[in-house]
Amino acid sequence: MTDTPKLRLYGFWRSMATYRVRVALALKGLAAEEVALDLDAGDQFAPDFLAVNPEGAVPALIVDDAPALTQSMAILEYLEERFPEPPLLPADLAARARVRSICALIVADTHPLIVPRVRTYLIEQVGLDAAGFRAWGGHWIGRGLSALETRLARDPATGAFCHGQAPTFADLCLGSLAVPARTLGVDLAPYPTVARITAACETLDAFARAHPSRQLGAPRRAS
Repeated sequence: MTDTPKLRLYGFWRSMATYRVRVALALKGLAAEEVALDLDAGDQFAPDFLAVNPEGAVPALIVDDAPALTQSMAILEYLEERFPEPPLLPADLAARARVRSICALIVADTHPLIVPRVRTYLIEQVGLDAAGFRAWGGHWIGRGLSALETRLARDPATGAFCHGQAPTFADLCLGSLAVPARTLGVDLAPYPTVARITAACETLDAFARAHPSRQLGAPRRAS
């Protein structure tokens, strides 16, 4: 029997975390109905969505009407275990730890500092203006990219992608960081390995389809 679950993904067009999940779904050939929330308008705090995810955060993935899966990395691990082809984690134990470590550098040490709730707090409670937040975000993204560049450039396990010759969780995380980096004016040129791998990811259809500019709710450019 073919394993074809019904998938419903709650996301926000600009969400880095939702981007990672979209790419994984596309790489594994899985279709999901996406419910677009507007985090800037506060949709995540509506009672209906808090019943789905009490944290009021995206992504949230509902599989066959079961309770929602939340947190992007937990969702990626679920998809990898249930749908192992194509693999997004290497087979070797140490290699899997390396990929997860690269992911953590992005999703635990960098991404949380620039999410909407942090931006809102810094602007409303600390008094940063838009330029101040851009400086804040650019600083922390640059710090993360610098550390990532050093790790990737020095490690022979780095290939066309963050680990070897095929995308892994690490590339999904890197790809998701490249989008706000550019939005905040962070130049990738000082990070040549990061820039090369990002460019390789962006040639893949799964990454292109997951890009924020192609999602429900994204601003449309005038033709």
